[in-house]
Amino acid sequence: MPVNSHVLQLQDVARRFPGRTAGAPPFTAVRNLSFEVGEREFVSIVGPSGCGKSTLLSLVAGLDRPSEGTVSLHGVEVSGPSSRVGFMLQKDLLLPWRTVLHNVEFGLEARDMPASDRRERAMRELKRCRLTEFADRYPYQISGGQRQRAALARTLAINPDVVLLDEPFSALDAQTKLVLQKSFAGTIADSGLTTLLITHDLSEAVAMSDRILVMSDGPGRIVEEINVGLPDRDNPISRLATQRASEIVKHLFHALHIDNRLDA
Repeated sequence: MPVNSHVLQLQDVARRFPGRTAGAPPFTAVRNLSFEVGEREFVSIVGPSGCGKSTLLSLVAGLDRPSEGTVSLHGVEVSGPSSRVGFMLQKDLLLPWRTVLHNVEFGLEARDMPASDRRERAMRELKRCRLTEFADRYPYQISGGQRQRAALARTLAINPDVVLLDEPFSALDAQTKLVLQKSFAGTIADSGLTTLLITHDLSEAVAMSDRILVMSDGPGRIVEEINVGLPDRDNPISRLATQRASEIVKHLFHALHIDNRLDA
């Protein structure tokens, strides 16, 4: 897909943490991280457990600062949390005492947006996520898949430039996961957002992405970049039916040395 400009850029990023015990050396989570994500581009990051994927997302979200290097959004260094970055975690984190509509409005309240404007924008995103009829229900009254769609609507309502997805489908059953992958892909493509997805699901990475970045064992660094090059990004199921998708999944399987781990 055409990429017009760089929205997100990491340059020589490292993150070190103090040793876990007195006198212990610092722990390096990631190092030498450099990559860019373009406008409207969907990039997935895969890697072994403990390679620093979640650390990377925290740095991009401004929840943490790099020990070295820079993280930039539209050429401006990220120095803290920003409304230009939407962050979806594995759990939906909907507030149980709020209706779906009021959950979607939550991020807008902090901006002192007038109530009528909040409602209009929240209903727009609920419609986009096909949840209009559930606006007045509480989280316990809807399914897990609907809760994740509500969490996406809440993320989109703040009108971010970049959406960060931290394994948003990992807790769902296989059938619901496939349905949501297609729903999310279509919604994100329609919204024109730049997206960074962390996932352990190699098929998911192929199905939803324009590019895949492969991280090494920790300290994590980018060791490979794969241009997916498949059509119909907003229809993951059809993408996975192609021979090219199968070849990429197989390549990732070997790149991550999963075969060696299974034989161990």
